[in-house]
Amino acid sequence: MGLFGFGRKHAKQQTEGDAEDQEDQSKGLHESESTEESAAESDQTLQADRDESAAEQDEAEQSGKGPWDSMDPQAPDTDEYLDIGALMLPFLQGSELRLKANSQTGDVLGATITYGSSSLELEPFAAPKSLGLWDEVRADLLKANSACKEVDGVFGKELTLPVKVKGRNLLTRVVGIDGPRWMLRGIFSGPAAKGGKEKDVLDGYLADLVVSRGDEPLAPRDLVPMHAPLTPNQRRGQDEDQVSKDEQAAKIPDRPEGPFDSDQQTEVKTTLSRGPMFSEIR
Repeated sequence: MGLFGFGRKHAKQQTEGDAEDQEDQSKGLHESESTEESAAESDQTLQADRDESAAEQDEAEQSGKGPWDSMDPQAPDTDEYLDIGALMLPFLQGSELRLKANSQTGDVLGATITYGSSSLELEPFAAPKSLGLWDEVRADLLKANSACKEVDGVFGKELTLPVKVKGRNLLTRVVGIDGPRWMLRGIFSGPAAKGGKEKDVLDGYLADLVVSRGDEPLAPRDLVPMHAPLTPNQRRGQDEDQVSKDEQAAKIPDRPEGPFDSDQQTEVKTTLSRGPMFSEIR
């Protein structure tokens, strides 16, 4: 009797022990799963932080590239740049500048930089305050030209566009950069449209360029006004002339200062001399 009683008690204790073991195992399993979930969440959070950091770094690197706006505090010093109005062009050894102008009005419509066997055509356009213009222009070009293709390039989304020149198809690379109320379009042709040294040189040239939009009200897609080139020395000469004129104007008496009698008079004489007429310029 006692044996059977002990056996039942022992069985009961064993059953209770097994239940406790199962509970401990279940608890350990839950704790293990919880630990794994926490580790997974931690890994996901860490990866998200890394992705965010990489995105911020990419954005920072992209924001540090030109072309630049003239009001940007990080823009290059343009003291030694060539001034053509809307564009301040850096000096490039071995390059040639050609301006495209309206034959009737003489208005400058664009500038082309030639380097080696490559060229870069530049056109600055006015753009809306809140929205960029390049996405819209790029979509129009893709729609109008079945051979036009969109690619990722140095300046973001770029286009490759074959054009016919003297019966031959030549590949061009079209880029667009949005700035504050302006968009600059660049068209690369020759080796610079594909790759190699000339591409790297002209890409760097475009990245160093500075756009001067000005305050003139312009409709979107209107060309930002340009003019004949002014060298750094010419600009400095103009500045000196203006300073001289300002100083001279400051010295011209308007009204005598201090006490004076009724017989005192102030007379300002300006001598004008006729300059050469257009027919007299040789």
